[in-house]
Amino acid sequence: MFVSGWHSASSRRSLSEKEVSPREGGGPPLGLPTGGLRTLVVQQTNLDRPRETWSKKMDFLLSVIGYAVDLGNVWRFPYICYQNGGGAFLLPYMLMAVFGGVPLFYMELALGQFHRSGCISIWKHICPIFKGIGFAICIIALYIAFYYNTIMAWALYYFLASFQPTLPWTTCTNPWNTNHCLRYLSTDSNLTWTNTSTSPAEEFYTRQVLQVHLSPGLHALGSVSWQLALCLLLIFTVVYFSIWKGVKTSGKVVWVTATFPYLVLLVLLIRGATLPGAWRGVVFYLKPDWGKLLSTTVWIDAAAQIFFSLGPGFGVLLAFASYNPFHNNCYRDALVTSSVNCLTSFLSGFVIFTVLGYMAEMRQVGVETVAKDAGPSLLFIIYAEAIANMPAATFFAIIFFLMIIMLGLDSTVRPAVITVVFLEVIAVSWFYGTSRFCSDVHMMLGFSPGLFWKVCWVAICPIFLLFIIVSFLAFPPEVKLFDYLYPPWTTVLGYCIGVSSFICVPAYMVYHLATAHNGTETQCHHVVCVCVCGVGGSVTYCLPAPPVLLGW
Repeated sequence: MFVSGWHSASSRRSLSEKEVSPREGGGPPLGLPTGGLRTLVVQQTNLDRPRETWSKKMDFLLSVIGYAVDLGNVWRFPYICYQNGGGAFLLPYMLMAVFGGVPLFYMELALGQFHRSGCISIWKHICPIFKGIGFAICIIALYIAFYYNTIMAWALYYFLASFQPTLPWTTCTNPWNTNHCLRYLSTDSNLTWTNTSTSPAEEFYTRQVLQVHLSPGLHALGSVSWQLALCLLLIFTVVYFSIWKGVKTSGKVVWVTATFPYLVLLVLLIRGATLPGAWRGVVFYLKPDWGKLLSTTVWIDAAAQIFFSLGPGFGVLLAFASYNPFHNNCYRDALVTSSVNCLTSFLSGFVIFTVLGYMAEMRQVGVETVAKDAGPSLLFIIYAEAIANMPAATFFAIIFFLMIIMLGLDSTVRPAVITVVFLEVIAVSWFYGTSRFCSDVHMMLGFSPGLFWKVCWVAICPIFLLFIIVSFLAFPPEVKLFDYLYPPWTTVLGYCIGVSSFICVPAYMVYHLATAHNGTETQCHHVVCVCVCGVGGSVTYCLPAPPVLLGW
């Protein structure tokens, strides 16, 4: 492929320059002006625009930590841990992290850093026929943004409602309260909690925030809540202005959004540890039930938790790593950030269960009764009620819900995504080739991945992902909100939404094969320019760059 007139002086970088004698040169190439050979200059020319980089290394690390450490660490891990054997759950969790989550995490960081491309453009370097994976990732990211931003809108609603002397979810005299509401504080020893009792926090969440009592079901949704709509609009606006100028903006935002949650978790841990009954929650959290390990569900939950916690497959890790310097040690970054993520999940369990132990002590019931609800209700009902019973409740409510917003913001910047990652690791390990991928890593870092990583990428990670996919299909989760069981058509709709993203993969394969010329397609964005200079003039030859030069 001959390229002429496309390179400029500003885009060239000299790789070598040496004196060449006629004997060493073996004669001038065809068309070279006669005369003795003087120099051979080899230059790399990149026809793409230069890609910006992180201002500081910590910008990247905090961005990755902020992305990986999200709401799932705060509410899902503690619940999944106690539900699946307490301390015994840590064994399958760590095994799934070592043999599944961390290798995928490392692979995406290395891919993004070497090819300096996002989730769509990277496939022209790996295997163009799999470019549909990039489009599927973008659609999945859109769906995830709807989900996360909605939860952040709820947190923003709570955050704004906290700026008053008496928190609105501490009393039963509000217009949304029912006769079952029981204002149960630690000082109310003459009250008895029954099975029909509802807390002010629960009624505030269900009847004031979500207003589920105004709708009989999904077949009659009712009108839009303008308060939540405005909160959602504000959240989308904040997300947009956090990333609208790329890493130069988001790299500064994460200094607040990634560090503030750790400060709040530390404050809440200290406060929770001093509450009466906190030890009951800790014992309930960590007491191992080794018999649970014989259940397949425990291993499924461990695999799903570590996968969704570290977050490969959403395109974010690829994008973040693509702004790194070429020789950045992404191997060390992968180990550090994934370790921080797992430790944060473990720490969050203490924060949550010290409060649950306090709630059980106050209601004089077992911890399992208090901790029966999972998901957002753990934050917006149980924890909100516990904060309301603490001294300086307004202060703790403000910082807690601000932390929830920060965690959501970091994660903005389900089974369909697992299928996409399964195809991604297959494309990289089996089509692009593990040996070639390891050569790329060696070029960047100066050392090749060991046998452990190669085995994980070729065999263990695909098996790990296939295990989750088959488990989801064999044991589909029950979809319900409190006592309301979602109708079957919602499950069908959910599968359609999932397929709408995954369908991009086979659709693009068909398109790629249909539009390729004679079954092949050549794309060249990097060239090496060789300038041979003689006494009578010079000739420049521009050829496709071999892979060994692309990273220089």
